[in-house]
Amino acid sequence: MPQLFLVILLLCLSPLSTAGSLGDKLKGVIAEGSQRNPSALTQGDAAGGIKEALAKGVEQAISQLGKPDGFFGDQAVKILVPKKLRKLSELARSTGYGKQVDAFELSMNRGAEQAVPAAAGILGDAVRAMSVQDAVGLVSGGETAATDFFRKSSEQKLFDAFLPLVAKQTANTGVTQKYKALTGSVANNPLGASLLGGKSKSADLDGYVTNKAIDGLFHVIAAKEADIRNNPAARTTGLLRKVFGR
Repeated sequence: MPQLFLVILLLCLSPLSTAGSLGDKLKGVIAEGSQRNPSALTQGDAAGGIKEALAKGVEQAISQLGKPDGFFGDQAVKILVPKKLRKLSELARSTGYGKQVDAFELSMNRGAEQAVPAAAGILGDAVRAMSVQDAVGLVSGGETAATDFFRKSSEQKLFDAFLPLVAKQTANTGVTQKYKALTGSVANNPLGASLLGGKSKSADLDGYVTNKAIDGLFHVIAAKEADIRNNPAARTTGLLRKVFGR
């Protein structure tokens, strides 16, 4: 699915124009839109390059995270027990219920891993929706400028669309049941009861996993963008070499 998604997305990108350097882009037609310089990087080039870099980041994120241990086996994106439950999980481990903590964490990660492939279309739509004006200003930005803008402009829509997909998969992996097993393991402990505060069913686990899954997706997309900007070998197409080459 990621491969097909990338092909479809790249077909939507602007066609290549004449060659030029990043310096040409900054001095040429983007600053003086009405006076086109044939040797400069065009707005279409700049926008296409940004979108292609993001598309490649999306492809890598889906491929890397949307498989068993994509989240659970990567410490950079692994979904841990929510912070408000950390003391509870530490208590559970100290009283011999570490397996319940591990099972709860694994179920959240498995839910995210199973939901991620469905994000391809959502992310693809968000990339295509980026305007030329937005994209061209990101070419000369920091190493994750495009990803940062992309996340800011699309995160809420992505969350809203992704939440029901995550909820379906967390149900499949038994996140709620594992959470109840964790809280039940310490419910009779005075400290555990105090930490729970009578709210053992109140955790918004689907929202938590969705946010963490989105964090993981953008972490990988940002890493791919930085690689394209900093590593010539990562610019695997003519458009990427044209836009990000020095």
